[in-house]
Amino acid sequence: MQDFWNDILSFSQTTVKTIGQQFLKDFGSAQADEKDDGSLVTKSDNWADAEIRNAIALAFPSHGILSEEGEHVFPDTEWCWVVDPLDATTNFARGIPIWGISLGLLYRGTPVFGCVHLPPLNQTFHGFYADNLAGDNVLTNMPQGAFLNDRPIRPSADKLSGNHIFNLCSRSVGIGAHLPSKIRMLGMASYNFLMVASGVAMGGVEATPKIWDIAGSWVIVKAAGAVWLPLESQAIFPLEVGKNYGRVSFPTLVMNRQELVSVFLPFVEAWKKKKMG
Repeated sequence: MQDFWNDILSFSQTTVKTIGQQFLKDFGSAQADEKDDGSLVTKSDNWADAEIRNAIALAFPSHGILSEEGEHVFPDTEWCWVVDPLDATTNFARGIPIWGISLGLLYRGTPVFGCVHLPPLNQTFHGFYADNLAGDNVLTNMPQGAFLNDRPIRPSADKLSGNHIFNLCSRSVGIGAHLPSKIRMLGMASYNFLMVASGVAMGGVEATPKIWDIAGSWVIVKAAGAVWLPLESQAIFPLEVGKNYGRVSFPTLVMNRQELVSVFLPFVEAWKKKKMG
């Protein structure tokens, strides 16, 4: 199986970087249209979605695919790729250089590999994680760890101060009034969480991320040793065969370490309570 994992990593990095090269040519001139759910889509999104799906079908013909711009129903396949062909389309369309391509590989409904590439920043994250599937022979020789440009990453071990960073999204900005840290909004859900995994931010919240926003970053966050805390009671994984994930959101808090969950979670819970009336 070692060759399999080498193939997975090589395929993913080659694919996202090839797509990224074209995106850099399109960046600054892309025209965006509004989808039914109010989010934006460009010709670049649709082109990349087709390119990635075709590449997966050629390299791994038995693998299923779940994609933001394509199929939203989780397939009955042992392996499935979850694809966000252009993560942070709004940033891309408006000229903000924080956007990327996100891939997650799921085994029996649970992510075990993730790859997120940000072409404008020349940053490529990847990770392998299967602690929750320990004992499965298929995963015995799978690599472990989280990486940025092939170098290992870990969350920050700093003592919290007012000069550290906590990431919010536009829908969770109400949390920020009294947080014991500075706040930032990046406009890219996966990168929000990857900043925690790589030690840049202490934590982050996303109010409405979809499965293609989190499948790749979930692996990297967990592999790095950060804390992923769903803000709703149901477990995210494994995904359900036959379920349509097109409009399903997964509110999430990610923290650099467990001891700070008790510091930041009350702010998140208070915001949720106020938002719900």
